[in-house]
Amino acid sequence: MPHQAQLIFVVLVEMGFCHVGQVGLEFLTSGDQSTHLSLPKCWDYRCESLCQARSLSTSTWRLAQDQTQDTQLITVDEKLDVTTLTGVPEEHIKTRKVRIFVPARNNMQSGVNNTKKWKMEFDTRERWENPLMGWASTADPLSNMVLTFRTKEDAVSFAEKNGWSYDVEERKVPKPKSKSYGANFSWNKRTRVSTK
Repeated sequence: MPHQAQLIFVVLVEMGFCHVGQVGLEFLTSGDQSTHLSLPKCWDYRCESLCQARSLSTSTWRLAQDQTQDTQLITVDEKLDVTTLTGVPEEHIKTRKVRIFVPARNNMQSGVNNTKKWKMEFDTRERWENPLMGWASTADPLSNMVLTFRTKEDAVSFAEKNGWSYDVEERKVPKPKSKSYGANFSWNKRTRVSTK
């Protein structure tokens, strides 16, 4: 049996359009009827080979889909280095240092939703004043690029994968100050600013 035809039958079996019976492929139709397809003998085909191919493809599909079986997945302990595949010039790989940080809250907002993501920015390179308009110019293509990550570990692994040296600034968690409502009316506390 040609390899392409065997793959087509395996896909049909996997998608549930047919299943392997004793006489050949049994196609399922709407209702209780089924259509049998007997394969030509010139293909030298047995239903067992399709069953073996089906069980092999099903087992690999289940292994890829099942996330709970971490013991059967292949893991690589070496660090992944993609610097040769990215096409980035070597001067932007070996000499660049990135800063990984959590941005501070904007002065114009009271919420902290902007401070839940980690950002990565590159070090500042040489800038000069444009003689025509007086704007600040640079030849650095990575000068204004800021990358956003969900966790610190994602940002660190991305920097290591690209061969950049990095500096991590840990998240600063503000400590809540305990306030007393009675201090607003105390004569010796500096909270009554309206009457001073």
